[in-house]
Amino acid sequence: MTGKSIARLQLLGAAFLFSTGGAAIKAADFSGWQIASFRSGIAAVALWLMTPAARRGWTSREAGGAPWPVVLVGAAYAGCLTLFVLANRLTTAANTIFLQSTAPLYLLVLAPWLLKERVRREDLGFMLAVGLGLALFFVGVEQPVATAPDPEKGNLLAMGSGLCWALAVGGLRWLSSTGRGSPAAAVVSGNLTAFVVSLPLAVPVGAHGLGDWAIIGYLGVFQIALAYVFVTSAIHSIPALEASVILLLEPVLNPLWAWVVQRETPGAWALLGGAVILGATTYKSWNESRVTAPVT
Repeated sequence: MTGKSIARLQLLGAAFLFSTGGAAIKAADFSGWQIASFRSGIAAVALWLMTPAARRGWTSREAGGAPWPVVLVGAAYAGCLTLFVLANRLTTAANTIFLQSTAPLYLLVLAPWLLKERVRREDLGFMLAVGLGLALFFVGVEQPVATAPDPEKGNLLAMGSGLCWALAVGGLRWLSSTGRGSPAAAVVSGNLTAFVVSLPLAVPVGAHGLGDWAIIGYLGVFQIALAYVFVTSAIHSIPALEASVILLLEPVLNPLWAWVVQRETPGAWALLGGAVILGATTYKSWNESRVTAPVT
């Protein structure tokens, strides 16, 4: 088996693991704050053990030997992690993952300020399409159900998760380009921050079965840590377009697992909005790959 074949399998594995988050979060008999705290605490330890890069690069000469760049980017990632869990407990898994997938829209808006990157003319159509998809989530009024007791609040939290993810992606790119710290260290820092910030609202823990703790362990070790290891290992061997398309399996599979496990059915407007967002993202990735491909 070639290196590219292994890398593709790793990305497929990562997309599969990422996609199980919504159903697993809903299945655990814990509060949202407890899941957010314990999941990230376990993930931080697992990432520290699995990823050598996470054990170094917390400081840099460019930052004067201080860890603040890593911690700052980690804080944005912590917001994404925590809001993703809280949103999943309040709205459907489909709404949560589709609304988080609007992150490229926020990144384009923030890029001139965060990364000193200009918004190109061809980006405007993408921004309009994603904005339209985002608006479709708020066309109809979704009725509360057992697995999504407060869709409106959950949708807002999911949008916040998308914004935080955009800030985290911009921050990780900034760390990589400036050498102010290791992106892997920022991911560990983000999980540690999510654990510490959520912990006061996660206690007292109460009595829970072994199966519920197993779900928390799975979320931390596999759904976050192992998936991250797969992505970082594979991304150097696969073209950006192919990698982004493979990872789009996550938002496609995420609602499927919630339907299989919880029989959760997203609304028609949400599915349409998600299709618009994913379609626009796929087209943008393809277009950028075509424009930047070397001439042979």
